[in-house]
Amino acid sequence: MTIIERIEISHHRLPLNPPFRAAWDGRARHHFDATIVRVFDAEGRMGIGSGDLMVGFEGHETLFVGRDPLDLERHNKVLSNIDFHYGRCWPLDIALWDLAGQIRKEPVWRLLGGTGPDVPVYASSGALHGPEELADLADKLVTLGFTAMKIRFRSRESGGWREDIKGLEHVRARVGDKLALMVDCNQGWQMPWDTEPSWTFDDALPVAKELERLDVFWMEEPLHRADLDGHQRLRDASSVKIAGGEMTREISSLRTMIDGGAFDIVQPDAALVGGITGLANLGRQLRDTDTVFTPHTWTNGLGVLANLHLIAGIGGAPFVEFPYDPPTWGLDRRDYMLDVPIAQEDGFVTLTEEPGLGAVLNEDRLKATLI
Repeated sequence: MTIIERIEISHHRLPLNPPFRAAWDGRARHHFDATIVRVFDAEGRMGIGSGDLMVGFEGHETLFVGRDPLDLERHNKVLSNIDFHYGRCWPLDIALWDLAGQIRKEPVWRLLGGTGPDVPVYASSGALHGPEELADLADKLVTLGFTAMKIRFRSRESGGWREDIKGLEHVRARVGDKLALMVDCNQGWQMPWDTEPSWTFDDALPVAKELERLDVFWMEEPLHRADLDGHQRLRDASSVKIAGGEMTREISSLRTMIDGGAFDIVQPDAALVGGITGLANLGRQLRDTDTVFTPHTWTNGLGVLANLHLIAGIGGAPFVEFPYDPPTWGLDRRDYMLDVPIAQEDGFVTLTEEPGLGAVLNEDRLKATLI
């Protein structure tokens, strides 16, 4: 039996010029930070993960070093305890799955029980766009083979969604039904400095009715994350599917949301809650219910890859988020830590047959961006 020999964590910062103006932020982002986790076994194999900052992990290495790297449920429980007391250290769970695949000589998606490497994806925009610019982006995505697109609304701007509806109308006029459309209302959580109130049910209902008219597939985070009653009322009042749960801290909280009827579609991210281990268990439990699981993936390329393997392994998602909004959010930025960016073709990502996640770090770029 091999053992975990050591865990290494490094932090990196990629300058962004021009800056990225995320719809949910309000402040231009002039750099993009990534934390890389490397876990080594006694035979010299290395598993990698990324996604969150690993806040509070320092000093807890001894809870893993010397242990069997394949004891994934045990390690996940320890990470859950650390998450309660400190920060989201789930990238280590991802790295352990990568290492497990190398030990077992299987890709992660197959270790999880998957039967094929092809994962349907949707292009997830990140910036706000005017109507013509948004239609141009949609047109470009169609030419690139995407079959679905997610559009951002104007956070908590009073009445700002009316301008966004114009954008949706322009997209529909330009590409017709070539793209399934989703809308992220950005009401579920806020940046630390953002004190504006989220929408109420009365704010969100007229938006939902407009999205119905434009045949939008889902309406994401239309209310504050704690407003479970409001989410349920919105589901009852509209034919548009309601999605959310991307930044929820604990799987038990997700279950409360699901059992309370808050969502048609639940979106936890393996890099932010539960890791691959916890979300694989949750996803399997949801298979025989009316709730669909398709993860949020707005961390970085390694986080995207982990969620793609997760869904290829457990199945059930209509498509998975693929953050892509060029030129300010292209593969060169999202996947800067990877030697080869994650590519899609005709709306699918085909995962590797290589052991683990199949990812190779770009060590020169990581060295150049080391903080």
